Amino acid sequence: MAHKHAHPELEYNHDYNGDSRSNEHRTLVVVIFTVLMMIFEIAGGSLFGSMALLADGWHMGTHAVALGITLLAYMYSRRHARNPKFTFGTGKVGVLGGYTSALLLLVVAGFMMAESIGRLVTPQGIQFNEALIVAGIGLTVNLVSALLLGGGHGHSHAGEEHHAHAHSDHNIRAAYLHVLADALTSVFAILALVAGKWLGWIWMDAVVGIAGAVVITRWAIGLILDTGRILLDSSVDTHLVETMRSRIEADADNQICDLHVWRVDSEHLMATISVVTNQPRPAEHYRQLLDGLDGLVHVIIEVNACDCL
Repeated sequence: MAHKHAHPELEYNHDYNGDSRSNEHRTLVVVIFTVLMMIFEIAGGSLFGSMALLADGWHMGTHAVALGITLLAYMYSRRHARNPKFTFGTGKVGVLGGYTSALLLLVVAGFMMAESIGRLVTPQGIQFNEALIVAGIGLTVNLVSALLLGGGHGHSHAGEEHHAHAHSDHNIRAAYLHVLADALTSVFAILALVAGKWLGWIWMDAVVGIAGAVVITRWAIGLILDTGRILLDSSVDTHLVETMRSRIEADADNQICDLHVWRVDSEHLMATISVVTNQPRPAEHYRQLLDGLDGLVHVIIEVNACDCL
């Protein structure tokens, strides 16, 4: 029985190109803007009595966390790209950070919900003019951040999903969408303050606070589920696994006797495959049968020659 193995390098962990470095710098600038504006809005909401502004500040905080994870992924991958301590790369560091942050965000959302309900039952005075100024500045910061990220969210080319720059494009596009969502939340906060100032609908401020808590809760739960599946190696599409099996077994008289696929980060997959065949070929031949599969960056092939098939 012959054994042949293919152990290609983890390309995404060794190819930190110029585009990724540029995206890292843009993301860093936006993270700084977002964190400063988050602090400004939370302080303003607390000082001027606006739950809508406070909700927008905490909601911006959720996106600051997401952007921070994106930035961490860029920086850690670059700094530890060739560190042999990380057998399958450092992709799950960001995943673990996202999971932990999502748990903390649930606590924040619970606090916001309780505070908003309290203000709905017992309305409090709001300094509308000052709160509107802070909300307007927040919207401006979001729009500027969107412009900074808009030129870098890019796209990936067909057949290149397993390379580093495709992963970078996914990261920057996610950051871009987070900033756009934050801009929309700022618009809602402004509408709530306008309704309270000119229509006397003070209750609208608390309602927007409750809506913000719901949005953060849904976002946090979604992040917990997504990252949890990756951390537990249960996030791989079964259709992809069956595609891998069918491609290899359709070639000659191959039979897969063992197949495992798991994620090494949010975008990339690794697989170990054991093949039994009467017509053994070099391991690279079997790896080429899997070319073009989205996110598959590292494949270990074991080929067992057997005349019993």
